[in-house]
Amino acid sequence: MVTEILKNVWYAIGLSTEVPLNKMKSFVLAGEPLVLTRKSNGEVFALRDICPHRGIPFSYGRVVNDQVECPYHGWKFNSQGLCTEIPSLCAGQEFDCSRIKVKNYPVMERQGLIWIYLVDQDQPQDAALAPQPPTLPHLSLNAKPGIVEEALFPCHIDHAVIGLMDPAHGPYVHKSWFWRSSKSAYEKKKKFVPVPFGFQMVKHQPSKNSKAYKILGGQPTTEITFYLPGFRVEDIQIGDRHIYSLTVLSPISENKTRVISLLYWDMRWLSFVKPLVKVFAHKFLYQDMDAVSKQQEGLKYDPSLMLIKDADTQAKWYYVLKNEWLQHIIEKRKFSNPVKEAELRWKS
Repeated sequence: MVTEILKNVWYAIGLSTEVPLNKMKSFVLAGEPLVLTRKSNGEVFALRDICPHRGIPFSYGRVVNDQVECPYHGWKFNSQGLCTEIPSLCAGQEFDCSRIKVKNYPVMERQGLIWIYLVDQDQPQDAALAPQPPTLPHLSLNAKPGIVEEALFPCHIDHAVIGLMDPAHGPYVHKSWFWRSSKSAYEKKKKFVPVPFGFQMVKHQPSKNSKAYKILGGQPTTEITFYLPGFRVEDIQIGDRHIYSLTVLSPISENKTRVISLLYWDMRWLSFVKPLVKVFAHKFLYQDMDAVSKQQEGLKYDPSLMLIKDADTQAKWYYVLKNEWLQHIIEKRKFSNPVKEAELRWKS
């Protein structure tokens, strides 16, 4: 299994609300320290959060005229990572500040999330060739999530991804009066098709033991799509109205993964039951985190793991997609999705 953290891909580093105007916010992505700030025109930019002069993090400093100022000696860097000022230089001391550069990162902001392109320095690739952050149809790019829940999973991103896409753990991990009981298990049969950089469970009616869908009324249908490197979109449709569940995962390190779960909708009435839905969303996410946390106790002993047919096929697809992503860059060729159309069956 490929355990490498993917690069040359977009990761959701955090929420738009975490980076206010003219303030700095520090993050870590795949072991790389980042500092993000929002300029006076609203544009977000990201730099490596280490001053090249003496190594202090920029995030302890301040933003001055849309530039990052180091808290140690006042060196300033613009959004491109170029040094624009060294205050200690005296008249006549010729020195081209622009020769000093801090790594900057491509940034994209849409629908309440800030995305960072994590480039592979050894084998860089154009960001336009990477799986693009999802755009939720029927919503504007400025749409804000109605509910946000997040958790820090103490595990490698692979285990977080597989845990969240696992279709068979519901009766055991998500035992709740509002969702399902351990005795509520039925055989499921779902059709899957490949999509660019991922796969999709095609539109279908939710299973009859998924009680939470019943509060929506009508005849809801759901369509679930997974894309590399780690985001999942569920489109729940009732008539011409939509609820979107977006889950994004970003690796902080080899054994820490930030998971953000967001809900968007275009139904006014749903705002009135928002507190109740938020309770459901929180409990659901933290049940997954609890299971993955306990799993780490066994993984310390480096056991042999297995994936079975159908119930774990999505996990298998995730690994072959990762491998193809790495290989297509090494071989300098077009990405070819290895997932084939299939009908999977399992009981849950």
